[in-house]
Amino acid sequence: MAPAFSKAEYDDRLRRVRDVMRDRGLDAVIIGDPSNINWLCGYDAWSFYTPQMMLVDLDHGPFWMGREMDAGAARFTSYLTADQIIPYPETLVQRPDTHPAVFLADWMAKAGFANAKIGYESDVYYLSPRALAGLQDGMPKAVWVDADLLVNWVRLVKSDAEIAVMREAARIAEIAMQTAWDGARPGVRQCDLMADVIAAQIRGTPEFGGDQTAIHPLILAGEAASTAHPLWNDHVLEDGQTVAFELGGCRKRYNVGLARTVHLGTPSHQLQETAKAVEEGMNAVMAALRADVFAGDVHAAWQKVLDRYGLEKKSRIGYSIGAAYAPDWGEHTLSFRPNEKVPVPENAVVHIILGMWMDGWGMELSETLHVTKTGCDKLADFPQHVHLVQR
Repeated sequence: MAPAFSKAEYDDRLRRVRDVMRDRGLDAVIIGDPSNINWLCGYDAWSFYTPQMMLVDLDHGPFWMGREMDAGAARFTSYLTADQIIPYPETLVQRPDTHPAVFLADWMAKAGFANAKIGYESDVYYLSPRALAGLQDGMPKAVWVDADLLVNWVRLVKSDAEIAVMREAARIAEIAMQTAWDGARPGVRQCDLMADVIAAQIRGTPEFGGDQTAIHPLILAGEAASTAHPLWNDHVLEDGQTVAFELGGCRKRYNVGLARTVHLGTPSHQLQETAKAVEEGMNAVMAALRADVFAGDVHAAWQKVLDRYGLEKKSRIGYSIGAAYAPDWGEHTLSFRPNEKVPVPENAVVHIILGMWMDGWGMELSETLHVTKTGCDKLADFPQHVHLVQR
């Protein structure tokens, strides 16, 4: 097993992060988001359920810090040297009287960070308040600064190598969605259909396999389609149901989202009109999306279509997407919503998802788009219309 990208790729990512650190006067940053750890060095393991972090300094790191049992994964999934892998003893795992952060704070102090200005990620799922308190109590003379999303914003602009991997993820997404379209019919249990979808996501193509998507595949069927994120159950699909699928593909931890809708039987006039509006809206968004446009202006193109049809969608319509672990494949940076005065950079990759959740039913249409200087490119190639399944 080897890292997903070349060492030069990771070196460039680290250089870009360090440039931002220097601009902010930071000596080091503590990274708790496993997606950011993966992006910075390639480390890939399902090990973030116990304390795990990365220390990025200006000269010698980065340093992976995690459970001793998982240090082997750092050796074969990254280019980190032995000196850059800092394991804590197994005796510290899930102890009520102490915490691995106490051990790591002691290591950091001895490594010269006792009086450093240290940034940290304040709003990530896996860097707990107890872990942060352990670090801060162990180095009381350090200056601690909120540096949340520092790495995430650097990740927003993708390299050619990243986009190539995301195109592979898009091929897997196409296969997964075709599996959903082919299998959706009255009498099929939701759990059986989703088992086939997940198998397709993991199997991938004959040339390359897939990873687990950071958002688990979603099926919105019947009444459950009136909300955004329901999970499957063992109910059978029924004639007359509108069924939305929010799936995707993942390759080397890079996610591509893809949402489509199936109707079992003859569609209502309301569904036909809503689908027409959503497809027009997607075309309007894609026509508006290009490098340096404000995210709010892209949303305005969608809103103009909704206004013409007399429809409403309160939630944002998209976000940046890339390398990620559960529970979310978004990068927590760029969002497409009204009046968002954030310019969309060239080579960002965004997931535009136009979900319409109505009274007792719903539908979805999404595309993962590569932003170019003059427009945008769809990463996946899959029909956008509502797929009708007749008996």
